Amino acid sequence: MKEMTDSEIVESFREAGALLTGHFQLRSKKHSNRFFQAALVFRNPKLGERLCETLAARIGGSTGAETVISPAVGGLLVGQEIARAMGLNAIFADKENDQLVLKRGFSIRKGEKIIVAEDVVTEGGRVQQTIDLVKKLGGIPVAVAVITDRSGGKVKFGDIPFYSLLKLDLPTWTAEECPMCKAGQAIDVPGSKS
Repeated sequence: MKEMTDSEIVESFREAGALLTGHFQLRSKKHSNRFFQAALVFRNPKLGERLCETLAARIGGSTGAETVISPAVGGLLVGQEIARAMGLNAIFADKENDQLVLKRGFSIRKGEKIIVAEDVVTEGGRVQQTIDLVKKLGGIPVAVAVITDRSGGKVKFGDIPFYSLLKLDLPTWTAEECPMCKAGQAIDVPGSKS
C-alpha cells in the first residue's frame, strides 16, 4: 500500500469525526478545548491499517525490533496494526492499580527489542510507564510510535526515537487555569470510558 500524505492523514481524521471540539478532561487530568478520539479512526479497519502502515514505514526497519507493546486500551489497535505491517509480534500491558503489568501469558526476554505504540500522547505518562515496564523486564525500547502527538513535539522519551503521524499543538490547562471551567461550561471525560 502507498504511504498516506500528511494532508490525507488530516482529512481522514476529519472524515472519521475523530478531532472533537468542546471542554475535555484528558487522562493527564489537564483540560483542553480539543480532543482526538483515535478509536473513531479505527472504526474503519482499512483506514486504521493504512495509517499504521504509514507509521510503520516512518519507523523503518533499522530498529531491529522483534515486538510491539501497547498500553491497554487506547494503543491496542495501533500496536497490533504496526506489528502486522512490520511482521513483528504484538503484546499489550494491562492496567492494574494504575500501573502497567503483563498478563495473559505475555513476556519480554532480556535484550528483546521493543517498539512502544500508543494512539495519542499529550504528556507521555502512559507511554513512559510502558517504557519503564519494558526496561524493568529486561527489554530494550527502540522506538515510540503514536498516531497523534498532541504535545506539538514537546514530549520526549530520552534518547528513544519518537514517531507520530500527526503533531498537534493543542492547548491544555490545569483545572484552576481552564477558561471553560471559569465560564461554567460542562466538562466531558472522553476516552475509553465514554
